[in-house]
Amino acid sequence: MTSVLVVDDQDLVRTGIRTLLEADPQISVVGEAADGRSGLRLARQCRPDVVLMDIRMPVMDGLAATAAIRADDTLAATRVLILTTFDDDEDIIEAVGLGAAGYLLKDTPSDDLRRAVHTAAAGGNLLSPTVTRRVMEQLAAAPRQPPPDPRLSVLTDRERAVLSRVGLGETNDEIGCALFISPATARTYVSRLLAKLDARDRTALAVIAHRAGLSDPDSS
Repeated sequence: MTSVLVVDDQDLVRTGIRTLLEADPQISVVGEAADGRSGLRLARQCRPDVVLMDIRMPVMDGLAATAAIRADDTLAATRVLILTTFDDDEDIIEAVGLGAAGYLLKDTPSDDLRRAVHTAAAGGNLLSPTVTRRVMEQLAAAPRQPPPDPRLSVLTDRERAVLSRVGLGETNDEIGCALFISPATARTYVSRLLAKLDARDRTALAVIAHRAGLSDPDSS
């Protein structure tokens, strides 16, 4: 059973999200909060698998609450999924940098939302296609020659190739197909990259890849 905490300042939205999620018998909504501070307090009480977090809220916004959850060692197993109507570039980049497991828009189809919750709870990371495009555009608009990341010097050629593919948002299966390795081997390489680059998750690896100019599969 995947436990979820819903944090949104609109009561009607929270009710709708609860109804959509609990249509899946493997999801249980264990709490609701109308602002980030209350959401943080409930997260510490309930220890949910996933927090669905809005951004624009009173008292404490969703980005600040996400940062607080990710910084709390007692909530290390809790994943945060941003669910918002806003696809502002700065918010997206900040949410990814803060360690959100995903960034979804409220027009995400119901089935996709439920799958996203399960993916996040299982340790996966995801961005909606629209949000992914915005992140890539924002990163592409950054200076073309960023300062070199010294951490990349310890990577092998194959690890750089895998990092490039992670930067494209590919799954382990897709990476394996592209590089002619098994999905299990791809997963092993991703685990090595997480350790070598001191990255918290695949989303952080993707940001590193793009900032290093490795988002082009031909660059590796």
